[in-house]
Amino acid sequence: MYRFLLSWQWLIITLVAVVLIPVMVELGFWQLHRHEHKVAQNERISRAVEARPVPVERLTAPGHDIPRGDVWHRVSATGVFDTAHEVVVRRRTNDAEQIGFHVLTPLVLRDGRVLLVNRGWIPANGAQTEFPKIPAPRRGEVTVTGRLMSDETTAASGIKDLRDLPERQVMLINSRQEAHRLGKEVLGGYVEQIAPKPAHDSPELIPEPDHSDIGPHMAYAVQWWIFSAAVPVGWCILARRERRDRAAALAEGAAEEESGAQRPVTV
Repeated sequence: MYRFLLSWQWLIITLVAVVLIPVMVELGFWQLHRHEHKVAQNERISRAVEARPVPVERLTAPGHDIPRGDVWHRVSATGVFDTAHEVVVRRRTNDAEQIGFHVLTPLVLRDGRVLLVNRGWIPANGAQTEFPKIPAPRRGEVTVTGRLMSDETTAASGIKDLRDLPERQVMLINSRQEAHRLGKEVLGGYVEQIAPKPAHDSPELIPEPDHSDIGPHMAYAVQWWIFSAAVPVGWCILARRERRDRAAALAEGAAEEESGAQRPVTV
């Protein structure tokens, strides 16, 4: 009764089912690996943001690329803000999804080297082609505490580093570009300031990254594995339904033949 499984139609259905099962299993493991990566990343960020601040010179130097393990780590630096060479980073949003600028201010350290400090977010309070009004930082020598970040690049951020921007405006925070602009030694990466807090809460400090969300990847993994288990079940259901329909058709044909044979012939 299952000879129909040798037909081309059922051979193709069976082949598709055989291919789908390992593909779905592999997709499930792919989502599982993404879940594990997210969990590990959240744990790394949690350790970094909760760690005691260390002097920034321990983790970076001029021309240094910040390794992934040091990103978000708390650091401290002492120097004087150079507001004359302050720039703003365009098209940045705050928690309320309002578009504005990030304020990037060079902090001149005691040895003359420069650390880039992202002092926070300000609204676009004028024309986009004009340099916005920025609340001044503390005067004199100040000790800044913040989260160490790696340089932003077009490849990593997806943001085009546009040229011919208005004066003192940039699209990306990049220590090498700022070193070229300032003509000084600039420590690699930059710092998101978390202390001291600005007067009148402006600029708005960059909030701590959310390291509690693990995403839906585990649920997606389970779904793919359920789908892979459903394929053979569905195949069996279709095969049994096909067998039942064929048996019913044969029985109906036999009944019609028997009815025709018993029908009286009139002369």
